[in-house]
Amino acid sequence: MAEVQSIDPISKKVMTDIGYVWYDYLVIAMGAETNFFGMKHVMEKAVSMKSVAEALYLRNKILENYEASLLTRNQEEKEGLLNIAIVGGGPTGAEVAGALAEMRKYVLPKDYPELNFENMKIYLLEAGPRLLSAMSEPSSKKADEYLKKLDVEVMTNSVVTDYDGDYVTIKNQPPIHSKTLIWASGIICNRISGLEESVYDRRYRIKVDEYNRVTGHDHIFAIGDIAVMNGESYPDGHPQVAPAAIQQARLLAKNLKRLLTSKSLKPFRYRDKGSLATIGRNLALAEFSFIRLKGFVAWIIWMFVHLMSIVGVKNRVFIFLNWLWNYMTYDQSLRLIIRQKARSK
Repeated sequence: MAEVQSIDPISKKVMTDIGYVWYDYLVIAMGAETNFFGMKHVMEKAVSMKSVAEALYLRNKILENYEASLLTRNQEEKEGLLNIAIVGGGPTGAEVAGALAEMRKYVLPKDYPELNFENMKIYLLEAGPRLLSAMSEPSSKKADEYLKKLDVEVMTNSVVTDYDGDYVTIKNQPPIHSKTLIWASGIICNRISGLEESVYDRRYRIKVDEYNRVTGHDHIFAIGDIAVMNGESYPDGHPQVAPAAIQQARLLAKNLKRLLTSKSLKPFRYRDKGSLATIGRNLALAEFSFIRLKGFVAWIIWMFVHLMSIVGVKNRVFIFLNWLWNYMTYDQSLRLIIRQKARSK
């Protein structure tokens, strides 16, 4: 339960809030957090998508807004409570937009029959020229087609500059009225004091060699989102996705064993297993090398890959049954507003 505060590469110890820890070899794998690009108001008012706590908060916020919309007669205020804006046209943003669009059509009208969800607008804002920029252009166009089929208002070349909790300010465009702004745009690496500035690149990632060893430090390694390994195939570093981090971790574990037996280290070579993105029911995209799939087949592949990544056979069975039930009934399994109750004195 200790919190790491800094590292001392010279004396080879890690400082924490409960004391220090000696190390022979140190592996830095602190990952990244949401990047708000220096916009203070957005950081304070928007909801990010990086943890279970944030997911619960988002669910609470959306449901509380709909509860509040039942009690207001002010049409403008009701509009802000119903509308949802999502920033970031990557897989996360597209998936959240698609899921909310399906909830608007199948789930929410049953819970709130007094509300007219035809007035609820879902905006997906992307600063770049197209969605899913990491995938091919045909897949990007298909994602745009799927989302518009679900009545999501896709807005590319839309740079968000501010948010006051009621209106989303967009550069050179009219503001959007929404009390819910979901931020799924960009990440920034976590930093730790003790390393010199020269080991960081312009995106604050730690520079490593082909063995994931930090530049200038023989006993410190970095893996995952926080590490950048420049090479001919990936001049800007490997993609900041889970498969890259897993592959680096597995090879580093073997290399650490080789270090203990004075064997030469094996260099890291990333194996790209493809890209997946789901938009909604029977709507997904998959790319493997030169193979591109879409629709129901891609959706089944997406479900299988994510199901197999769940830890434990029992968990996989329960999640599969839950997915199957949701698919057949057009329903979501849990819609609870969870609040922290203040303890009485």
